[in-house]
Amino acid sequence: MNVLAFFTVAIQSTRSLWRFGQTVLGIIFRHPIPGTSIIPILPDGQIVLIRRRDNGRWALPGGMVDWGEDIPNAVRRELMEETGLELVRIRRLVGVYSAPDRDPRIHSICIVVEADVQGKMEIQDTLEVMEIQAFPLNSLPQECMSHDHNRQLEDYFNGLTTLA
Repeated sequence: MNVLAFFTVAIQSTRSLWRFGQTVLGIIFRHPIPGTSIIPILPDGQIVLIRRRDNGRWALPGGMVDWGEDIPNAVRRELMEETGLELVRIRRLVGVYSAPDRDPRIHSICIVVEADVQGKMEIQDTLEVMEIQAFPLNSLPQECMSHDHNRQLEDYFNGLTTLA
């Protein structure tokens, strides 16, 4: 193979690799990211909330679904990472929330589930969570929660299964 042929092949390979990279980046940055929120219910009926470190607001535990992970395993992992609690069972789907502005960081689609949980509340991810607290149903924080979690809880309390 002469030098000209070598460089021609190299340039074609580089262009193919560049086109592939552009396609991958286009998929990543032009499509919403799937995530989950969990409405964790303790055996005594209280709901567990976390206080986020990034904005100081109360929130439902949850996060992004990892590559190769399904929703039930993402729920189990995020619950453990943020609260130290174990998933007993997922009770029901509360809703799927997809408004482009629901998460100030990115366009994400959030699958919200109600779940029975058990164990000891303990912050595992200190970079994301600054506080964990269990609340009786009649004394949840009245302030504005992070993201669209106020709406998620409102839909939950109204017994809805929401597609928004």
